[in-house]
Amino acid sequence: MGSFVPHTGAEIEAMLGFLGLERLEDLFAHIPPAVRLADGLAVEPGRSEADVLEVLGGLAGRNRPAGSAAGARQLICFAGGGAYEHEIPSAVRALAGRSEFVTSYTPYQPELSQGVLQALFEYQTMLCRLTGMDVANASLYDAASAAVEGLNLAAAATGRKLVWVSAGVRPAIRAVIRTLCGARLDVREAPLAAEGTTAWPEDLGEPAALLLAHPNHLGVLEDVAGAAERAHGAGGLLVAGADPVAAGLLRPVGDLGADVAVGEGQPLGTPLAFGGPYVGLFAVKQAPWVRRWLPGRLVGEAEDSEGRRAYVLTLSTREQHIRRAGASSNVCTNQTLIAVTTAIHLAWLGPHGLRELALRCARGARYTREALLRIPGVEPAASAPTLYEFALRTPRPAAEVLEKLAEEGFLGGLELTADYPERGEALLVTVTETRTRAEIDAYVTAFEKAVA
Repeated sequence: MGSFVPHTGAEIEAMLGFLGLERLEDLFAHIPPAVRLADGLAVEPGRSEADVLEVLGGLAGRNRPAGSAAGARQLICFAGGGAYEHEIPSAVRALAGRSEFVTSYTPYQPELSQGVLQALFEYQTMLCRLTGMDVANASLYDAASAAVEGLNLAAAATGRKLVWVSAGVRPAIRAVIRTLCGARLDVREAPLAAEGTTAWPEDLGEPAALLLAHPNHLGVLEDVAGAAERAHGAGGLLVAGADPVAAGLLRPVGDLGADVAVGEGQPLGTPLAFGGPYVGLFAVKQAPWVRRWLPGRLVGEAEDSEGRRAYVLTLSTREQHIRRAGASSNVCTNQTLIAVTTAIHLAWLGPHGLRELALRCARGARYTREALLRIPGVEPAASAPTLYEFALRTPRPAAEVLEKLAEEGFLGGLELTADYPERGEALLVTVTETRTRAEIDAYVTAFEKAVA
């Protein structure tokens, strides 16, 4: 399928008319004015390449990235909500950065691509063990695209259009679901109860799927087994968002009854990187509909003509390989490099290392939460059990608290007030193994000052 890039005034006018817009600026109306570049960069015409790079470098230097390593402008990170600062071992960086992985493209010719195919096969195997599923694909773009594809698969497998999405799913993911599924599926939202878990309606109707996150956006652990029972009782599937680090301590969602596991692989081997690229995790239980509806790529193990073990792309469901009318997905590619990085990090940790990683996060979060709740006026915004993220109510506007914390050198968390107004002035705090006790104590002191 070709692409259309308008160049002439008539083409731009036609595009705007098709979209129901009057001006080109209307395309960017959703971008907050404060972050728009109104008058272009302040760079005089005719300046040399070195001069322009110096100007751009100065602009980039105004960023305050997360991290407590070298750099006076860095912010010590207590924010999460889907993207996390974790330690990345040097071995993982060295192996994932090899040119064989960085430059590889689609392994259409297996005789030339056995190394990449085997690496992806190992990734799929590890993901199945992590989630308690039977079949995993070779990755998707990110957690949001994985959630969308999970709902698409459920709709195709059941022949139904109704899907229930928990309000505990990340707000950004829910926005992507509304955008990409809203035209074809009946997307309804299930609210959160006071304690922070999903309150599924008594009458689910005839759903294709229920989608929840475990842990959810408030950091709360969901009742996955109960949700699976509700979904199956109504004839639908349960799509469960799973955190790969939390999986070091929690039972796999597949063992709890989920039919599809989706999630974000960034915590394993990939830095925050200002938002990407990341990798979408996708795995399913073995069922008749897997072969037809599994999105994206799947690497399978086979034998060559001489009986030797070999790896190939198998059961392809890409729209280039089958009739487009028969496809449940239009996903054309995957995130091979990030998926291989995830596999390398998982192999480096092993089961015991992953458990220790999750324990360090959970212990740090418990210490931090208990210290913060001793501050007058700070209360839990959800009472259900959490792991390494938790939501707090603050006596002052959460946005102001975060601004004060930034002045003290902390990326203090994520504001929840706009997405969960029923929680009052609330924010989400995340603690990973990268945080030291000294940093946590300093954060608590700054937090107390910020809410005073």
